Amino acid sequence: MAPTVPPPRQPFDSASAGAESTPLEGVRHWYENVLGWPTVPGDPVRLVVGVRFDVLDVPAEAGYAALCRLAPAGCAFPVAVQGDRMRLLVAAGGAEELPGLLEWLEWGDVRLDLVGMGAGCLMEAPAPLPAPARGHARSRGAAVWLRPPEPGCEGTASLPTLSAMGGRAGALDLTRVVSAVATQCHRVRLRRGCAQAAVVPAL
Repeated sequence: MAPTVPPPRQPFDSASAGAESTPLEGVRHWYENVLGWPTVPGDPVRLVVGVRFDVLDVPAEAGYAALCRLAPAGCAFPVAVQGDRMRLLVAAGGAEELPGLLEWLEWGDVRLDLVGMGAGCLMEAPAPLPAPARGHARSRGAAVWLRPPEPGCEGTASLPTLSAMGGRAGALDLTRVVSAVATQCHRVRLRRGCAQAAVVPAL
């Protein structure tokens, strides 16, 4: 059966990047002027979380499995991958709701490798380039878009949000996303625990 999650991709429209003198400035221009997402000074470019979106940071293995389960619902919100971590963008305020949602879903007493990033957090910006630019090669483990934001609507219209809090039409319910992600994080945790137990020599 063919996978339902696409491979990582990096969108880029050379016309939208302006005439910046360096690739770094082009990346910053794309986020700030095309998407309207605030960044902070420095290299690599980092996005300010909690203004236009929040982030659910999970093990990539759990994230891929959760996205496959959510695929029939038509989830089209932005998702980034960096190393062995996946970052799912949700509506601003989602990170604040995460502890309560996990408690309500009866995951409150379970140690999950699931982190909500909200106001005050920063996220490395995946470069909106089709390939490393000459003289500015991307480091190994740099962030990439699995599902990039769409210019024009800034991706925010599709971000998962709580239906009870006036969720947008067509947006996936945040509770459903958290439930799927928490379940897969728990499965990854159990699988890793079993694997570690299998390699411990008997006394």
